[in-house]
Amino acid sequence: QVQLVESGGGLVQAGGSLKLSCAASGRISSINYKGWYRQSPGNQRELVAEITTGGSPNYADSVKGRFTISGDNPKNTVYLEMNSLKPEDTAVYYCQLRVTVWGSKRIYWGQGTQVTVSS
Repeated sequence: QVQLVESGGGLVQAGGSLKLSCAASGRISSINYKGWYRQSPGNQRELVAEITTGGSPNYADSVKGRFTISGDNPKNTVYLEMNSLKPEDTAVYYCQLRVTVWGSKRIYWGQGTQVTVSS
C-alpha cells in the first residue's frame, strides 16, 4: 500500500513564502509523474505544477515565476516552493503521484494541506 503524506501548509501574509512537501511510502518501483493541484471553496481542483520523469516542469500561468516544483527521488518526495504568495493562492493543496507498483501503474493523492494567504 502506498501512502502520501503532505506537510508544510499554513497561514502566511501576502508576499511570503511556504514550501510544501509530499512524501510517499510503500513499495514504489518508480515515480513517473509528480504534480501539485489546489482547490478553493466553490471551485474545481486545478493543476498548479507538474513534472514527468525526464521532462520539464509545467506550471499554471497564475503561478509561473513564483512557484517551483522539485523532487527528491531517493526519498520519494516532491516539493512545491511557493514565493510571493497572493491571497488568491489560498486553497487546499494536493499532491498527486503516478507510480509503478509491482509492475502496475497507479495514481495516488495526498490528503491535502491548507494554505491561507492573508492580505
